[in-house]
Amino acid sequence: MKVFGRLVQISFRQQLTYRTAMLAGLATNLFFGMLRVAVMVALYNGQKSVNGLSMEGAITFAGLTQAMIMFLMLFGYTEIILSVTTGAVAGDLLRPIDYFVLWLGKDLGRALVNLLVRGIFFFALFALFFHIILPQGFIQWLAFGLSLVLSYLLSFSWRFLVNLASFWTPDAIGISRILFLLTQFLSGFLFPLQLLPDWFSAMCKMTPFPSIVNTPVGIFLGTIQGGSIGLELLRQAIWLGGLVLAGQLIYRAGIRKLVVQGG
Repeated sequence: MKVFGRLVQISFRQQLTYRTAMLAGLATNLFFGMLRVAVMVALYNGQKSVNGLSMEGAITFAGLTQAMIMFLMLFGYTEIILSVTTGAVAGDLLRPIDYFVLWLGKDLGRALVNLLVRGIFFFALFALFFHIILPQGFIQWLAFGLSLVLSYLLSFSWRFLVNLASFWTPDAIGISRILFLLTQFLSGFLFPLQLLPDWFSAMCKMTPFPSIVNTPVGIFLGTIQGGSIGLELLRQAIWLGGLVLAGQLIYRAGIRKLVVQGG
């Protein structure tokens, strides 16, 4: 645990040194957040609610998903792929720590900084411009917090799994771009799943991706409530176990075939 904590600390401090990039990213988040609100307003066309999601809920959805982008690294993650192509993976494999835990520690520090700056701080700024919905009561906040932790672990486990393609093929970057784009569509990041056709929403829910975005957002907005909260948290935990197991199996198989490229 000491090694893991140290990895998180180092990663956290490294992210804090990129202040200019962080501020630029914050400005970009605000721009796209407002753009997505404009799309939602146009879509609702004066209607107060669509499929059980109010106009305020749709606006909150736009801001909340923007706040989660960098925390969950929804646009892609290729750090492990790059370590393979440069040959740095050789050193990583010699470290006295599990390979999955090693990269989780490195990523968690990055995620925490982005949660604070491009997540919480951004959402506070967003709330100055728009009327948003907030969880009602301690239980809803607690459920959202737990769901957000699970969504991060799911996101990392999926990104780790995708990056393991680099153990098998030199074309892993291209594969990752396709899969991460697919993740954005199926997770409910680009658009609330409840506003999409029932058949498409049902198809999405057969994958782990809605558990990454749709579940924590739904709990925050109150569209997932009561006993459904427990079921969705259980669904997140089950998908997490499945992705971690798949990652370990593929890693153990891939390590035998890995050909280090570069130095």
